[in-house]
Amino acid sequence: MIRQLAAPALLAFAVGCGEPPESKPSPEARAELLEELGFSPGQWRRVLSMAEVPDLPPDPTNRLADDTMAAEFGHHLFFDPRLSGNGRVSCATCHDPALDFTDGRRVSIGVSENIRNAPTVLNTAYHRWLTWDGRADSLWAQALEPLENDVEMGGDRVAILRTVAADPELSARYESLFGPLPELASDRVPEHARPRRDGGRDEWSDAWETIDPDLQARITSAFVNLGKAMGAYQRRLVSADAPFDRFVAAVERGERPGEAFPAEAVRGLDLFSGDAGCWECHAGPMLTTGAFHDIGIPPVAGGMPTDAGRFTGADIVKADPFNATGSHSDDREGVRARLVRSLVNSPDNWGRFRTPSLREVSRTAPYMHEGRFGSLADVVRFYSTLEGAVQLDHHQETVLSPLDLTEQDQAALVRFLQTLDGRPLEPRFAAPPS
Repeated sequence: MIRQLAAPALLAFAVGCGEPPESKPSPEARAELLEELGFSPGQWRRVLSMAEVPDLPPDPTNRLADDTMAAEFGHHLFFDPRLSGNGRVSCATCHDPALDFTDGRRVSIGVSENIRNAPTVLNTAYHRWLTWDGRADSLWAQALEPLENDVEMGGDRVAILRTVAADPELSARYESLFGPLPELASDRVPEHARPRRDGGRDEWSDAWETIDPDLQARITSAFVNLGKAMGAYQRRLVSADAPFDRFVAAVERGERPGEAFPAEAVRGLDLFSGDAGCWECHAGPMLTTGAFHDIGIPPVAGGMPTDAGRFTGADIVKADPFNATGSHSDDREGVRARLVRSLVNSPDNWGRFRTPSLREVSRTAPYMHEGRFGSLADVVRFYSTLEGAVQLDHHQETVLSPLDLTEQDQAALVRFLQTLDGRPLEPRFAAPPS
């Protein structure tokens, strides 16, 4: 089973030993230390909720979500460029472990250039909706979409399954988990074939229609199995034990912060969890509510925003044949399925994007959905001034107003954000497979 750290275990882990942390200081001593550091009791409760990384939420839509063999198989698939249409692009092209599973570009480049920045896949098992627009409701469903996306990997399920079948190691891993692969004899199945999710038609979708419906179903089921293996792999990409986590654990033991969490970072945390109001959208252990917002980011090319964001994403996830309600889900009546069924789209969703997690944030530049800002200082400066912000009249975000931070306060916030970089809890999965 995956190593899952509940809050007490994480605190012990942060201390650097396997034993529970020592007894806490007296309430009086703790109150005195918090006052010295500048935190009210209510504010500190908010900080504690940010540091307590919980167990992974279950994913009953994927019966192999926590299967180690499936994760190992998915690990190989994630780094294999042969699954792409041109044989040169893998999932790791845009989610490189050397860059904390991003690509360092303003917008990602797969088989061609995308319109959005590649977010990290670290800690994505904690997210309710995946990608900037929330177009997927599980890690396995999200893993399937780029494989056949014209811009990202440009592949097709028939060619992908043939690649797996032709590789002795991959085929053996597949069959140990799922049984035999479907027979893809060339006289029955075209070289390339897949349906289009957008309702359009092209050469490959026309070829798909020539395949017997029963074989279509077997091909798609096998394709889904690949996604579930990659979903199991991505669940293992969990990071924690950041300087921030260790700081909170130390304060809970009655200790004053050390060099890893300097006074400037303490001031930044005080602003973040207090007067600056960052916590309203970046709350909880992943420092995100997971909600969708339009914060008026100036478009890179100037003019008005053209990316519909959640407005498009909500319709896509509702129609996705691989969502939690679909025939390939292992839990069609569970919580995830009920959330999809109850999802109602609205024009207010136009231009809204998912609030990202801030864990690992200093390592994942550039920032925002189209890589608008190159540094954390740029991001904090924007929130301080809202200079150049673009808003659409029908859904102004009422939570935002210029923070008017001093340069010292902006620097303090940046210094705090730099303490949110942790380390992978399973290092072997945070590197290419051997």
